[in-house]
Amino acid sequence: MSLAGIILLCVAAAVAAPMYFNRFQGKDNRYLYAASAVSLVLLGVAGLTSSLGEGGLGAGVYAFAVAAAALGGGPPTVTILRLSFNASHPENSIDPEDAPVLRGGAWIGVLERTAIAATLLAGWPEGLAVVLAVKGLGRYNELGQAGAAERFILGTFASVLWAAAATGIAVLVR
Repeated sequence: MSLAGIILLCVAAAVAAPMYFNRFQGKDNRYLYAASAVSLVLLGVAGLTSSLGEGGLGAGVYAFAVAAAALGGGPPTVTILRLSFNASHPENSIDPEDAPVLRGGAWIGVLERTAIAATLLAGWPEGLAVVLAVKGLGRYNELGQAGAAERFILGTFASVLWAAAATGIAVLVR
């Protein structure tokens, strides 16, 4: 059962991979929402499968988990950001796609999730605080823009939760 858990985790990440090659533009992006839903369901099934297994797979599982943490969190994070956008709010006079706030977020997210998974798997949970502090300091000047702080917090929470879940599955499998 443990092998099935890590395979499902990798499939969840593979579903998300096209996001990094195609820009998800427009409000009616069914692929983004479908990829997010499929990834989250696969993540849940992977966790359940892993918790029912005996474990005992080698440390190589960690490499797959870090890759799944890095790549798989993109669609759920973008979906949360899209769903949280309130076009009727007075500060949101334009679509965030027209005037991007916090550019480079997708690639920063990949690096963030990689670092989070690596620090957790290394048994250094304090590394999580270091990663988030570096990210916050790097974005500090931009957080004064309208809506930037909210997008930063939502994106960071979604990204960290995905990475922690992928890491937890690896720990269960190992």
